[in-house]
Amino acid sequence: ITRPEMEIGRYHWMYRSSRPHQYHHVPALRGNISPLGIQGCFECCIKCLGGVPYASLVATILCFSGVALFCGCGHVALTGTVSILEQHFSTTVSDHALLSEVIQLMQYVIYGIASFFFLYGIILLAEGFYTTSAVKELHGEFKTTACGRCISGMFVFLTYVLGVAWLGVFGFSAVPVFMFYNIWSTCEVIKSLQTNVTVPGEQICVDIRQYGIIPWTAVPGKACGPILENICNTNEFYMSYHLFIVACAGAGATVIALIHFLMILSSNWAYLKDASKMQAYQDIKAKEEQELQDIQSRSKEQLNSYT
Repeated sequence: ITRPEMEIGRYHWMYRSSRPHQYHHVPALRGNISPLGIQGCFECCIKCLGGVPYASLVATILCFSGVALFCGCGHVALTGTVSILEQHFSTTVSDHALLSEVIQLMQYVIYGIASFFFLYGIILLAEGFYTTSAVKELHGEFKTTACGRCISGMFVFLTYVLGVAWLGVFGFSAVPVFMFYNIWSTCEVIKSLQTNVTVPGEQICVDIRQYGIIPWTAVPGKACGPILENICNTNEFYMSYHLFIVACAGAGATVIALIHFLMILSSNWAYLKDASKMQAYQDIKAKEEQELQDIQSRSKEQLNSYT
């Protein structure tokens, strides 16, 4: 037995594709698939829907909703808070000048937060589409690159930092809710004591200066009895109180959305890492198959030369 014959025998033993062709029964075509293999409208729609990253889409909608509630309601509530302070707790402009500047700065920050998260949510959604395509077409011509994997890792780190920051924003947004709740509960106590003569409502007061938002030299700085009750009945107080509650809920929804994004991005990064390993394996396998085909062709040429 010559060496070319040994090579051909080993190739036939390792690969079934070199064995004689076996015919199999081909089932009849059904559905909207034409005999030429062209897919119908239903199959194309199913394929398109299968490539949609639904988890990223839900997280994006939740993130947009939470940021919109926080920014919109927070902006209007801050404006109402300044109006309440100027009218009832600090009649001197110099006493609340610093607070007004801080609130104005926070409103500009709200504009920046809304713009940033609008762009960031779209980028994360696009990254979800990219990763879904990479996983769906892993065995096709789609190739994941090292740059794509690095970008996915960067998004994981950035989303983690933003999630921690929004936890602080969520805690900070609960402070005005606590303050307005104390004022509202005090007004309810005054209403309940109107029938009790022994405890006059004028002795029940709310001092805003104790929260540190205005200095102790501010005049009047506090509201008591019927004056406080009238403040609670104003439209500014009612709107600001409820808008701060909605803004706090929006901040909580944003935190949940960022945690959701963090889980999605971590999973996508792991998928891309596995896809890169699978690509390396397929490249090595294709190279080995090509080498075996070259050996077979050379063996056939040697056999022909011998014969």
